[in-house]
Amino acid sequence: MIAYRFEDSRAGDCVKRHLHGYRGILQVDGYQAYNTLARTDQGNEGVRLAGCWAHLRRRFYEHHVAGTSTVATSTVEQLTRVWEVEAQVRGQAPDVRAAARQQTSGAIVSDLFKLWQDTLPRISGKSKLAEDIRYALTRRETLTRFLQDGRIEIDSNIVERAIRPQTITRKNALFAGSDGGGRTWAAIATLLQTSKMNDVDPLAWLTQTLTHIANRWPSSSIEALMPWNYKP
Repeated sequence: MIAYRFEDSRAGDCVKRHLHGYRGILQVDGYQAYNTLARTDQGNEGVRLAGCWAHLRRRFYEHHVAGTSTVATSTVEQLTRVWEVEAQVRGQAPDVRAAARQQTSGAIVSDLFKLWQDTLPRISGKSKLAEDIRYALTRRETLTRFLQDGRIEIDSNIVERAIRPQTITRKNALFAGSDGGGRTWAAIATLLQTSKMNDVDPLAWLTQTLTHIANRWPSSSIEALMPWNYKP
């Protein structure tokens, strides 16, 4: 399922409040606030961050398009092979995905980190390329976690695509309504996008579900009304 939550800012406190008590894998971009959730000195040893390779690739792709770095071009070319592996194993069982990644992608990723480590001392530390390489090197643990765990995606593109409709209209709605309206918006987006994810017509599902609830559907059987259990 997809779940949206309304917050009035991107502050770290919002992240902590939303995910307080969470235990498990958290796939994120490079936003610094997420790192606090995985700090063991704050009792968060149950949270394991997984990085997003798409965010990293965009950094090197800019240098590649500009033709300013052979290292960036090599990075983009090597990562294309990694995404080819992902296309082949998409939708398969986690152990199958992990095995394929370890067989092929693991060596590619290892070579990339060696390339970046060897390159960093040879370029200006103030350059944009050096900044992007440090971005990768400091996130090695989270970026390579997908190699061992087949439940983890290589990137967060699925989430990025799911949130795009809300992001596109956010500026238009910035000064409209209230925090309550924002929370309602998040709830509606959760219902609609979860239906779409399960290949269910949102209007048909919502009409049937609200009719059942109005007819005093028992709360103990609420699971039967979820989109993944929908039957026309």
